[in-house]
Amino acid sequence: MHNIEVIPATVGQSPILANLLELYVHDFSEFFDVEIGANGKFGYPPLPLYWTEEGRHPFLIRVNGKLAGLVLVKKSGAVWDMAEFFVIRGCRRNGIGIYVAHQVWQRFPGAWEVRVMTENRAARQFWARAISAFAGEPVSPVSFEKDGVNWELFSFESTGPSLSPKI
Repeated sequence: MHNIEVIPATVGQSPILANLLELYVHDFSEFFDVEIGANGKFGYPPLPLYWTEEGRHPFLIRVNGKLAGLVLVKKSGAVWDMAEFFVIRGCRRNGIGIYVAHQVWQRFPGAWEVRVMTENRAARQFWARAISAFAGEPVSPVSFEKDGVNWELFSFESTGPSLSPKI
């Protein structure tokens, strides 16, 4: 059994999020053309906005007290958006990511969207499982293309808090 925590991140923890985002972007470099800067970092320019703009929410993930990932949520109009979601490799494929996603969706009731690159097969499968389990029925994505990249868009509703077992 894991003790999984999804903790709102403070502005003082922004360097931790920035470090985790470097790992996240590195993972994405397999599927998406990203350039590393002269300083050896990819960077994530929108990160400071998570403490200054309404509707943005940064979270750290801890498993058994140890840092395990991050979640960045933002609201676009009336829709919640899973802007970024990252679980370190050592914590993947054991239910932790699904548990974290469900906790986040319960925290923010309403319409939700999750986008995933079509080429990222493992992520597509993860999101299909996580969203369908949360919705209680299969949720099929809609395909679209933006800037030469093919995406899958999952749309669903959260009714808010419910009881979720610990993993």
